[in-house]
Formats: sequence, C-alpha cells, structure tokens
Amino acid sequence: MQQQCAAVYPNTSREGIPIYFFIVTCEHGGNAIPAPYHDLFRDQQALLDSHRGYDAGALPMAQKLATAFDGALVTATVSRLLVDLNRSIGHPQLFSAMTRRLSPAMREEILAHYYRPYRERVETLVRQAVSEGKRVIHISSHSFTPELDGKVRRADIGLLYHPARDGEVKLCAHWRASLAALAPALRVRRNYPYAGKGDGLTAYLRLRFSASSYIGIELEVNQHIVQSDAAMWTTLGALLPDSLRAACAVAAA
Repeated sequence: MQQQCAAVYPNTSREGIPIYFFIVTCEHGGNAIPAPYHDLFRDQQALLDSHRGYDAGALPMAQKLATAFDGALVTATVSRLLVDLNRSIGHPQLFSAMTRRLSPAMREEILAHYYRPYRERVETLVRQAVSEGKRVIHISSHSFTPELDGKVRRADIGLLYHPARDGEVKLCAHWRASLAALAPALRVRRNYPYAGKGDGLTAYLRLRFSASSYIGIELEVNQHIVQSDAAMWTTLGALLPDSLRAACAVAAA
C-alpha cells in the first residue's frame, strides 16, 4: 500500500490568522506492509502493532488538525519498519533490521516507491506556498510510547522545535501557554521526549526554507492517552486545534 495523500488549500483569511499556510503531515500513520515485502515480516505482527511499527493515534490527530485549519494534509500508512519517512537517506534508522539486509537495488526500489514521493509531495506544497508569499506552519503529527527502555516518559504532549528558529520557539511557547490555560492538568513539555533539532522531515525542510517562511513543529502525543484514556483522547481532538488557533492568533498579533 502506498502512502495516502490529500491536499486541501487553506482559506488564508480565516479567524484572524491571515498570513499562514498550514500543512499537516503524518509520517508514521499506519503499519501496512506492501505485498512484495510480506515475507520479510512473517511472524512479526506483534512488532508491527507496537510503537516500533507505527505511531498510534497520529493519523487521526493529523486529520483533525488539517480539517480545523483547512490545511494541506499528507499522510503515510506504510510501516516505518519498511522505511522511515521521518529519517534522512543515510540515517542508520532509515531501514529496519528486516529491510536493511535487502540488496541496494531493492532498498532503492523502496525509496523510489514509498519514500521519495512522500517527501517530494510535502516539499512541493511548502515551496508552492512560500512562492506565493505565505508563511508555512508545518505540524508533523506523531505519538510516543509511555515507556522506553525502562524509562517512563513524564509528559502528555511534546512540542518539538529548533531552538535557533525564533518563529518555532515563539509558536511553541504560545501553544504551550494556550494549552495550560485550557487544560491546566495536561503535562506539556517542549523538545520532549526528543530534541526538535534532531533528524526528521522538519529538519530537512529547515535546510531548504528560511525561518521567516517556514515553521516546522513536531507534535508528540503520549500513546497512553491514545490507547487507554478515551475521554482525554476525545478531548484532545478539539483541544489541540483550538489551542493552536489561539497560539497562532497571538503570534500573528
């Protein structure tokens, strides 16, 4: 199964935030393995169903955010264990243990069919918006396992950004403040559980677009909420878009 892509261009004059073009992506939205590679993953369904196979909840959250902002939406449902769309070519985690042993030609075929079309689609949307004089806000939707290597992650929401990009710093500060005002009990941390300047799609796009034209934020939601707290997960579906809208309005003022 190839990535599922959709794009709806935003109404740039909506609700007091006229200067932004929103694009929402989801690099780890599913755990599908295309038929030609089924043999590589025989007896690996439990692994595919785990946090290593995909980001639970990331796809529906991406869809909610894109709908809320009339934004462009680009999503993938092929498992990150086939190829990780959020890693650069040459990164040691681009391919998993199952696909790393394939021949160079077979790995290149995976890149050609699943990796490059996705990345090029996102970059094209950003480039088009920038060429039209819009400032892009890119939200890359992810989720994280509550515990990794025996260490409990003590956050409900993570907002990842590059600390040297002023627009990203300010937007995440406003977003965190907006979330604190709307849901004081929610544990929101910045650049947690990962560093926002690490390798990823947003990092790649920062190299190609200036800080004045591109803001790239990775949204991380704790999978405990997705899988075990239905009430909070439902609440987040409205809370995250509402709080982001309020943050953008402050940033644009």
